[in-house]
Amino acid sequence: MAEEVAKAGVKKEKGYLYFVDKQGDVSRAKMARAGKKSGSKNKIEKVAKVGVKKAKGFLYFIDKKGNVSRAKMARGR
Repeated sequence: MAEEVAKAGVKKEKGYLYFVDKQGDVSRAKMARAGKKSGSKNKIEKVAKVGVKKAKGFLYFIDKKGNVSRAKMARGR
């Protein structure tokens, strides 16, 4: 089960990968596509400044509503 950690309200656009970066903010990078050459490396841009403090053993992600959520990682079964 996932729990909502912070409200960000990010509107997702097609062709981008959204994630929580090391600073705890929401960032995005252009997704790689087969056969397409990119002129430069994937530029990462900050979308929302949230400042979430990450805890060990949890996976942080952007949910369908555009908020930051977390779920317990399944490890060591």
